[in-house]
Amino acid sequence: MLNHADPGTRSSAGGKPNGARAKRALITGASSGLGLEFAELLAAQRVDLVLAARRREPMEKLAADLRRKHGVDVVVEPIDLAAPGAAARLKGSLDERALQIDILVNNAGYGLHGEFLETPIERTTDMIQLNITAVTELSYVFGRDMAARGAGQILLIASLLGLQPVPTYAAYAATKSYVLAFGEALHDELRPQGVTVTSLCPGHTETGFDAAADAPVSPVLRLLTMKPRPVVESGLRALAQGRASVIPGLLNNFIAFSTRLTPRSVQRATMKRVVG
Repeated sequence: MLNHADPGTRSSAGGKPNGARAKRALITGASSGLGLEFAELLAAQRVDLVLAARRREPMEKLAADLRRKHGVDVVVEPIDLAAPGAAARLKGSLDERALQIDILVNNAGYGLHGEFLETPIERTTDMIQLNITAVTELSYVFGRDMAARGAGQILLIASLLGLQPVPTYAAYAATKSYVLAFGEALHDELRPQGVTVTSLCPGHTETGFDAAADAPVSPVLRLLTMKPRPVVESGLRALAQGRASVIPGLLNNFIAFSTRLTPRSVQRATMKRVVG
């Protein structure tokens, strides 16, 4: 699915390549949700991993499973990426161990559901720090290395909600609008330097997002819900194909197309009914 070292070049002992370095991916938000699927699918392709998230225990368990099943090297980096300067600290930690990142999966992020003025502003700014600032800083520090080498891949996780204004998800949808616009612009900026940047725009997906956002799930959303595996497969496939962006799922693509044809006032009213 991705361009990486041929699995056939690895020895049977320990899964290390014979005469070729395996590619390594950094997956943020790797302790739950889509991060788990990204880790599983990349490890199955014999890509070594760095897992980064706040919670060490679930990542250590995942790392042990992936080492056992796929023979890959997995490094666990517990870190709060919403903290100021976290991206630079993570990059410094990996540099100290001479770990080169060939694939950056910028997956860490979360949503907040509810009226903007009824949500504590500290929660909103923390979300913005993670969804926008950390994504930007990680893309910068690892993208610079990739551009200098003339090779690399960056996958950004936007959202179908980023295509329109969404009452009760006002700030979250706005952060994902940023991610999509940022990623598509970087796609053109970095392509001449050998770096592929792809933005994945999932619709409603069966992860822990709703519980974390304290959000209801309407009957319409239940009909639109996708399993995480095909969403992640769609993102990795688009990255391998060098696409600027991808929306997984036929229904989600229909919804995205419809936003081009309907007035924004209609979009707002429709989304308010759909997301609750």
